[in-house]
Amino acid sequence: MNTKLIQDRLAQFSLERDWAQFHAPKNLAIALSVECSELLEEFQWLTEEQSASVMADPDQAARIRDELADITTYLLQLAGKLGVDLEDAVQKKIEKNAIKYPVEKFKGSAKKYNR
Repeated sequence: MNTKLIQDRLAQFSLERDWAQFHAPKNLAIALSVECSELLEEFQWLTEEQSASVMADPDQAARIRDELADITTYLLQLAGKLGVDLEDAVQKKIEKNAIKYPVEKFKGSAKKYNR
């Protein structure tokens, strides 16, 4: 995914509609949370087995793809607004997690590093 290209397209989309005035970091973070909640609704009350096969239903799969796209667009807009290079931030976070969760200590474990 070319995050810069998508961020540029989203910025142009907002500019054309004069929506940038509404895209303060606080508002983008709230919108991101709302979209995450909408994704969660697709899984609410499903069993583990049902949740693993949600993409088999074309209608539900379309809704999930749309929610994931909404989440991604708000995340990219928020990162852009805050000047965060997401690709760099993700790489650095993976490195931090590798130190926090060494394979020999956490392989196959769901424990948190501080427990």
